[in-house]
Parts: sequence; C-alpha cells; structure tokens
Amino acid sequence: MVAAVAGPALVASALGLWGVTRQGSMWRDESVTYQVAHRSLPEIVALLRDADAVHGLHYLLMHVLFGVWEGGLLTLRLPSVAAVAVAAGLVAATGVRLTGRPAVGLTAGLWFAVTPEVQMYAQEGRSYALVCALVALATWQFTGLGADATPGRWSRYGAVVLAASLLHEFAVLALLAHGAALLSSPAATSRARRCFAVTAVAVAVALAPLAVVSAAQSGQVSWISGPSAREWCEIAGFTALALVCGWFLVRRGGSAAAVRVPALALALLPTAALLAAAVHEPVYVDRYVLYSHVGLALLGGAALVRAAEGAGRVVRGRGARAAAAGAAGLVCAAALLPVSAQMRTPDSRKDDVTAIAAEAGRLSAGADAVLFTPARRREWVLSYPGSLASARDVALAESPAASGTLQGVEAAPAEIGRRLARSRVVVVLSDPGGQPLDTTPAERVKRQVLARDFVVCARTELKGGRVTLHARTVCPPPVR
Repeated sequence: MVAAVAGPALVASALGLWGVTRQGSMWRDESVTYQVAHRSLPEIVALLRDADAVHGLHYLLMHVLFGVWEGGLLTLRLPSVAAVAVAAGLVAATGVRLTGRPAVGLTAGLWFAVTPEVQMYAQEGRSYALVCALVALATWQFTGLGADATPGRWSRYGAVVLAASLLHEFAVLALLAHGAALLSSPAATSRARRCFAVTAVAVAVALAPLAVVSAAQSGQVSWISGPSAREWCEIAGFTALALVCGWFLVRRGGSAAAVRVPALALALLPTAALLAAAVHEPVYVDRYVLYSHVGLALLGGAALVRAAEGAGRVVRGRGARAAAAGAAGLVCAAALLPVSAQMRTPDSRKDDVTAIAAEAGRLSAGADAVLFTPARRREWVLSYPGSLASARDVALAESPAASGTLQGVEAAPAEIGRRLARSRVVVVLSDPGGQPLDTTPAERVKRQVLARDFVVCARTELKGGRVTLHARTVCPPPVR
C-alpha cells in the first residue's frame, strides 16, 4: 500500500521539478498571480472587491508564501508541483480503497502523474493544481464514507470540498459527481444520502457570498467563447476513453470494476455541467475541471490492470510478462516524452511576458514613452517593473495597485491623444498581427495617432506579442 501511494507521488514530484522554471519564462496568467501577490494586503482586498474574487484565496496564499520566501518562479510554481504530487498519491490511495488492490492504485496514480495536462498545470503559478489536489482528497474521503460514517467525517469531507471551491468555484461541481455516484449506488443507505444532502447544502451556503461577488464580476470571463473545434475533439476523445474504460471494466468484472461509477461521474459530469451552462453563458475552459483527470486516471488504471491480467494468461512465464510490461512502459514513455519536453519551454504557453518585457526594455532605451494597446497588455511588464524605467506609461492615469484593478486605469481618449502628441519616441506593446482590434474610443485614438504622426522604426515579433518602436520624425540609432 505504501509503495503504491508513494510511487506515483514521487514520479509526479520528479516530473514537476523537471524544467520547473520553463527556461526562466512566465506567461500572462502567472504574471497576474505574481504581481497581485506582491501587493500589500489592503491593495489585494481592494482589487478583489471589483475583480478576480474567484482567485482571491490563491492570491492571499501566494502573498503569504512570497512573504516567507522571495524565490521568484520557484515560489510561484512549487505549490503546484507539491499539489500534483499529493493528488497523484491520493488517486493511488483511492484506487486501493475502492478495489483493495495496490496494483490498481499504483497504475491509476502513475496514469495521473504522467498525463500531459496534469504535468502542464503542475508547473503553473495558478490555483488549478491546488484545486485538483483538494478534489482528489475529497474523492478519497467520499469513497470511505460508509453507512456508519460519523457526522465528523462528513464535516471534514464538506470542509475539503469548500476549501477547493473557495480556491476556484467550479470545484463545487465535484459535489455533483459524488452525489450522482451515491444515488446510483445500490449499497447507499438513506442515511448516507441525507448526510450527503446536508453536506452539499452547507457547502453551497458557505460558498454563496463568493458566488454573489464573482457573479457581479462576470465580465472578466467574457473572453470565453465556447470550445473550439480542437477542444471539442479533445472533449470527445476524453469522454470516449472514459466510457471505453468503464465498459471494459463492466465486461471484465472483478474488484477493479468498483471504480467505474464514482470515477466515471468525476470524469464526465463536471465537464458536462460547464458545457450545459453555455445555454446561459459560455464558461467551459479545460483547466477549470482539471480534476476530471482524477476520474479518468482511476478508470484507466483499473482497466490497464484488468487488461494486463488478461494478457498474462496469454504470455507465459514471469520473465516474459515482465519484459512485455517493460516494453509497454517504454512505448508510453517514448510517446509522452516529446509532449512533456515541449510543455517545459516558453512556446508551450500563449505568450512569454519575460521575453516581451525584456525586448520592450531594450527598445525603450532611447524612448520617452511606452504605450499598451490594448490596455490589458500592460500585464506584460507589471511583473518586471524595472524593465521600462526610462519610459513614461503615456496612457496611464492611475496605477493598478492604487486603482484596485489588474491593469490600471487609463486616461480619457482625448488626454491620451494629447500625451502622445507630446511624445517623441514611443515603444508600443500590442497583440501579434491578425488578432482582432479593440474598438473602444481609447484604443481607436491610440491607433489613429500612431498611424498619423509616427513612423515604425523597429518591430519584434515574440511569442504571443509584438513590440514596436515608433518615432515622430527621425528614428533613434538601433539598440544592440
């Protein structure tokens, strides 16, 4: 049992530490965590009143951690590494608890640890790995809540679900999965169902204040447009794999089949709920239900063990079976290695704020102004406040920290135009070519003045962003 749990946790730890700094890079979402965590407590509280309340608990946690150790990217990401390691161990423990077989737990835990998406968020300075670990813990607790479970055990289960939901509200959908598993279990007693209902209501009531505040901030998820064609394919593949594993377990029978109902519910129902919510407003993003991989890993681990047992009756001899298992492991490792290596590079994320800030700093050596278009791209330099020390943020009226916002408050369009008119050389940070242009009055003024009064002197295309040097008349000498 100890080896079955410790093995996946150690593998997940090793994978999480491999290339954890991602070549010293950071992307925009992580930059938000970094710069908000470095604000004072009053400034964080002021921000959460109007924005990002859904991530508030994580920001406060990271504020404390950075106060203890200013370790840069390591402080930012090591909590996620530890969380995924814990989650892998809990997946294994849940597999053992459901089936009584360490082999199922070990295989399920390893499946979870090597899953590419899990590896990705193990190295992300956001809350998703922590949420996943808490849901894995809640699932382990839930599978041990028999007919004689005490109110204290139900309370502890509810507290863990609430903690996960306070880190990210959509973790509450794990209750939907657990409830469905309980209702479909013929062994569930009426007392267990009543206890679950009371626990679920208590969690919902405790979560309600955060839900009300974040609902008022729903404009922050207006960028979600629903799954793309590629994402629909990924959802379909994930669902098909879960269903095939579930079908295989029913067909083969045995103790491994005990994981089928709770694991299928956790793998499929939270995603289905987010997709169904699109009738009102699109809210599905795969990382919001990262914990669905806990369910898939349990299904996959149990199915692999049953398949190996069937193969063992065909492959004769202990040595031959060991060789076959080793060969299968090598094939899986070879298939996963290119993907795993790529996600440890800056190109694996939407942008590279480190490279963008460095290039902006280089080009701004001879500039007197910097401009962000759209304004939200100011995030690219907020985690590197010294990169543009010599250039004035020409559109900014109030800083992010002072205004209690994520990217600050900009001046009125006319004032932005006047400030640009007084500028000689401007560094512009913008989206790459081909992206839709914001049509707000301020953004239109920025583009109009640049096109009318400035010439392009230099332009650098980077991952997810563009840095352009504009001059009013004569371009400054090239910066090396």
